[in-house]
Amino acid sequence: MVDLFEKLRMEAGPLAKYSHLPDDYFFFPKLEGEIGPRMMFNGREVLNWSLNNYLGLANHPEVRKADADSAAQYGMGLPMGARMMSGNSVHHLELERQLAEFVKKEDVMLLNFGYQGVVSIIDALVDRKDVIVYDAESHACIIDGVRLHMGKRFVYSHNDMDSLEKQLQRATKLADETGGGILVITEGVFGMSGKQGDLKGVVALKKKYNFRLFVDDAHGFGTMGKTGAGTAEEQGVQDEVDLYFSTFAKSMASIGAFVAGDKKILKYLRYSVRSQIYAKSLPMPLVIGAMKRLELLKKNPELKDNLWKIVNAMQDGLKARGFNIGTTTSPVTPVLFKGGVGEAANMSMDLRENFNIFCSVVIYPVVPKDVIMFRIIPTAVHTLSDVEMTLSAFSKLKEKLDNGFYKEEVLVSVTKGM
Repeated sequence: MVDLFEKLRMEAGPLAKYSHLPDDYFFFPKLEGEIGPRMMFNGREVLNWSLNNYLGLANHPEVRKADADSAAQYGMGLPMGARMMSGNSVHHLELERQLAEFVKKEDVMLLNFGYQGVVSIIDALVDRKDVIVYDAESHACIIDGVRLHMGKRFVYSHNDMDSLEKQLQRATKLADETGGGILVITEGVFGMSGKQGDLKGVVALKKKYNFRLFVDDAHGFGTMGKTGAGTAEEQGVQDEVDLYFSTFAKSMASIGAFVAGDKKILKYLRYSVRSQIYAKSLPMPLVIGAMKRLELLKKNPELKDNLWKIVNAMQDGLKARGFNIGTTTSPVTPVLFKGGVGEAANMSMDLRENFNIFCSVVIYPVVPKDVIMFRIIPTAVHTLSDVEMTLSAFSKLKEKLDNGFYKEEVLVSVTKGM
């Protein structure tokens, strides 16, 4: 037997093994100042491509005023209790009504946080007789929700409809034996690759198999579809998505989330989702602030148009310069290189220290061991000159990587020898 804490010290997880590095540079970096394309990092101003502020609403003057006025009126404590017991209000109900109308569903339930919400929704929807079938590249919140399931679950190859059909055949046979049902889970936009989930393909399989579809559209709400109502709207299958989920942490630039669907199912969830039943209600300023954000999203289509102007300029520019941006069909813009962790660290330092550009670098185990991913999140408040500055910097990074400049497998100052 070993001491539990000693075991944790000896067997660091795939990310925890980097915990000896400074907590404020590669991991847990501190971006300071007003939220926007330019912020302060490590004592200098950087061009920032790492904020989930797609529509630029975080610092919109009407949003700031709504947030400030509601905080002054209600404080951050109200309502002081769980929604079911003492935490309901006319504002919570009104936000739910507006969201349901916008995404064209009968009803909406507010959630305090997206991650907890998805985990608890999955837990509430299925019992040990039921079968879950989910995409192999699903977000961690989906994976953790699936782990809670006491019944069978099958994973299908990412966005592969042939693979999904094979797993549905297995799931159907098993559900017939147990007397259970089938829940299929996928994403509207996959947050790392930027690729849209093939919702149209999944929905087409409903003609052959009996299942319900739960879609996590965290990155699609506000960015995809004619009105911004999400990836299901983009693909013309809104009516076929049984449960539609999104968070306020991306396009809405706030805290909270929601799930939308049929009124009877939403009523069941209100009485069954443990992360809401046993947690304090969403504070009033966040609810009122979300209504202002939703209003601006609906009334100002130029916000989404501006976002896509920057997205197209960035993605077209990267492709024209020979960069691999994977399979993205959304604003999420991965830039992929071949290399190890040491090269990734040196490239990231070079980008931040010498080009004054901050964007997140993604390494194994999120991507394969020989892949380096820089993940660019364009927003409506970036400019075309920001794009040009970034394209130029990435071209220089690529040239230096190809010449072996970043080959050292230890953290070194990449300013040396420049």
